[in-house]
Amino acid sequence: MSHFDHGQNPAAYNAYIGRKLLFLIALIGLTVLLLLLAVSLGAVRIPLKEVIPAFFNLSEDARHAIIVRHIRLPHALAAIFAGAGLAVAGAVMQSILRNPLGSPFTLGISQAGAFGAAFAVMIFGTGAMQSTQAGAVSIINPYMTTLCAFIACILASMVIIAIARLRGATPEVMILSGVALGSLFTAGTMLLQYFADDVQLAAIVFWTFGDVGRAGWPEVVFMAVVVTAASIFFILNRWNYNAIDAGDETAKGLGVPVEMVRMVGMLITSLVTAVIVSFLGIIGFVGLVCPHIVRRIIGDDHRFLLPASALTGACLLLAADTAARLMLAPHMLPVSILTAFLGAPAFLYLLIRGKNR
Repeated sequence: MSHFDHGQNPAAYNAYIGRKLLFLIALIGLTVLLLLLAVSLGAVRIPLKEVIPAFFNLSEDARHAIIVRHIRLPHALAAIFAGAGLAVAGAVMQSILRNPLGSPFTLGISQAGAFGAAFAVMIFGTGAMQSTQAGAVSIINPYMTTLCAFIACILASMVIIAIARLRGATPEVMILSGVALGSLFTAGTMLLQYFADDVQLAAIVFWTFGDVGRAGWPEVVFMAVVVTAASIFFILNRWNYNAIDAGDETAKGLGVPVEMVRMVGMLITSLVTAVIVSFLGIIGFVGLVCPHIVRRIIGDDHRFLLPASALTGACLLLAADTAARLMLAPHMLPVSILTAFLGAPAFLYLLIRGKNR
């Protein structure tokens, strides 16, 4: 489908493109609607018509402006950028590794990032405990934490690329490698926890719960810059990913530097994962499930798959975070718990479907 011959039938090609653009526009609309709902709903209900005036400090109730600008909006935007980043990273990994089960979570990269961040919290003292419920853990030096998470993610990626280059490395081998890497880094995190003192242990354990609620404006801006830049890079490489989908030999015949595209792609997906994991903790399954949802609806043409995956990831994580906040209000359930409950059945379905094929 992605190689539609539009030279013979321009009208059919225009209709084909039009359907995909319509889907993208619908996703943008859904994202905006979910953003307004996420800011509106909570322990204190803010009417939808009050949300935008509250942001500009024009609301009749002064509390609304504080809630919108300092609590709910940064959390909602963190969910949007984290969801978009994880989903687009998953879509790219599935393409460059030619593996339908590729994602930062299934390949052990999220767990590697968590180990790196936990290492920074304990060894370099970048995390601290606070007595407030809203921010029980604060990252004093987010850049050192992100750097350590990034180095661990890169190590995991290098191992995966090395395995991928082995002759006859099947999707099953890749996933088993990811399980092994995930277990290895989880064991490393457990080792750090064993030697940690009470405060460090509480900080590491609380931190590994993936939760967008701990992101403030500085984290949101940092994530936005990284995810936006990475997404632009991926979209610029859309034709390379389409070529790799046809097979390495075909891609090389078309002049695509396959090894370079694969290496740079894994580096940038690792950076995106490292930034999100080091700020928010592990959020699983978004990067795996969203690209597959999009593929079933609009096919695997990366011109549309990449932006649609990013928007679907943003919608899914934002909706899950809003639901997690409302379930036990006024207490906040970490969103990673909900994504795991939703993602695990979807992951099993993909495994079974792949087996049946």
